[in-house]
Amino acid sequence: MSIRYWLLAGAVLAVQGCTPWSGTAQERQILTVPLVATNHNAGKIAQATLVAEGERTGISFIIGGVPDGTSRPVHLYTFIYPGRCERLGPTPAWEMNQIVLADRIGRAQAGWRLSKRVEVPLEQLRSGGYSLLVRNSPADGSWDLFCGEIE
Repeated sequence: MSIRYWLLAGAVLAVQGCTPWSGTAQERQILTVPLVATNHNAGKIAQATLVAEGERTGISFIIGGVPDGTSRPVHLYTFIYPGRCERLGPTPAWEMNQIVLADRIGRAQAGWRLSKRVEVPLEQLRSGGYSLLVRNSPADGSWDLFCGEIE
């Protein structure tokens, strides 16, 4: 495995390990969603970690790469769509784009990190047939880069 993979895995563990815990055991639900690269971003890796926060859900994205030529700083747009990745609904159920500037993970170019919150309980997302989608900025083509199904 490459050094980039190990750096990304370490960053994911660090983010998960530093998450503050509150509430009951039922409220502390965590779900990891692997994000699959699209043809526009082939060979890259990513994942999202969803954490139940009562009536909302916290989402941490770890993005292991973007297409060559992507403008810097990297701007990534995140959505929750109804449907599965191969057949997403026509419009997103939730757009999480208050902040689109991705934070760099370390100096070794291991990837980028985004933290989001959505005003919907994790249980609703798990039972509703939704998918997470990461897209690059309009300046970079608005391509779908990663998709992962919430199950």
